[in-house]
Amino acid sequence: MGKKLYVGNLPYTTQDADLEQLFAPHGTVESAQVIMDRMSGRSKGFGFVEMSTDEEAQGAIAALNGQDLGGRALTVNEAKPREDRGGGGRGRGGYGGGGGGRDRY
Repeated sequence: MGKKLYVGNLPYTTQDADLEQLFAPHGTVESAQVIMDRMSGRSKGFGFVEMSTDEEAQGAIAALNGQDLGGRALTVNEAKPREDRGGGGRGRGGYGGGGGGRDRY
């Protein structure tokens, strides 16, 4: 079990401090971050919380998963390591898709 938790289905108005306050009764919150969209600056509706021990993280999952926050049922579980998506999101080769044959005469 890891100490880092994924928190999903957050109301879009949730801030980092709100997330920290939500988890504080369940132990020491090492960090709390709501993920924001770079283009719009709005919340993406999920975030990550890191608790100081595995036991605190497990307790927070048990207490908060499925709980209502702003009319939304929270999803709280162990954060999974981010997978390498490779190529900057432009396909396997990193150079985008193939051409339409326009330059071939």
